[in-house]
Amino acid sequence: MKINAAGIEEAAAKTFIYIAVVLAVVSLLAIVLHILKEGIGVISWNFLASMPQNNGREGGIFPSIIGTLYLIAVALAFAAPVGILAAINLAEYTRKGRLIKALRFATDTLAGVPSIIFGLFGFAFLVIFLGFRWSILSGGLTLGIMILPTIIKTAEEAIKSVPRKYREGSLALGGGKWQTVCRIVLPAALPGIVAGILLGTGRAVGETAALLLTAGSSLSLPTSLMDPSRSLSIHLYTLASEGTSLRNAYGTATVLIFIILAINIAANFLMRKMTEGTSR
Repeated sequence: MKINAAGIEEAAAKTFIYIAVVLAVVSLLAIVLHILKEGIGVISWNFLASMPQNNGREGGIFPSIIGTLYLIAVALAFAAPVGILAAINLAEYTRKGRLIKALRFATDTLAGVPSIIFGLFGFAFLVIFLGFRWSILSGGLTLGIMILPTIIKTAEEAIKSVPRKYREGSLALGGGKWQTVCRIVLPAALPGIVAGILLGTGRAVGETAALLLTAGSSLSLPTSLMDPSRSLSIHLYTLASEGTSLRNAYGTATVLIFIILAINIAANFLMRKMTEGTSR
């Protein structure tokens, strides 16, 4: 009886793939379910809407929620327009060459830089050199620089996925290059662009290392962009690392899980809409 070596190899490969998938899913579920088990009972209106007390041992996380929203708003105000314009330039106005390859290589490399490096840059350039101090502005701009490669890559791919006939039809009707990009290409690529922005937002929401060096760790409610602020991720890190209140740490982690989950669901929905639109 001959042994089918190819069949054995195929079965072994499938087995290892299934084992890897099961291990990944089980590990993720174990972490999430543990956090939800410990933290879901902490979530209440008082926890979400009240001020922290006794250095975070008691009270809520309202200032951290507001600080996180401010930081994300500053990051997107910088990264979204810069990233979209850079993607338009790479996808529509540049030709293949060594310079473009170098720019894409730099963008890919920047996406893989550890977040603490962005934090050191923000601390040296924004906090000290420009004199922004530990503030929402410093932290938000640092986050904007960090998520910029993600927005550029996803926006460029979304723009490239728009069928060529859309551009040709607009140009044949007398439209200019910029008019075609603004009125035809960008609306068609909008779901993919927004999905990229949401993915960048999801990364920024959970960021800690870069913000420790730029945004500060104040528990007070921020009133301007120049005020220091403690984001949800920093609040979680502080409570857990210092042993201040593990109960509130689990509650903060649960809030972060729900926020990131909502962002990723929205991004996946928009990517699916874009895929359905381009396949028609």
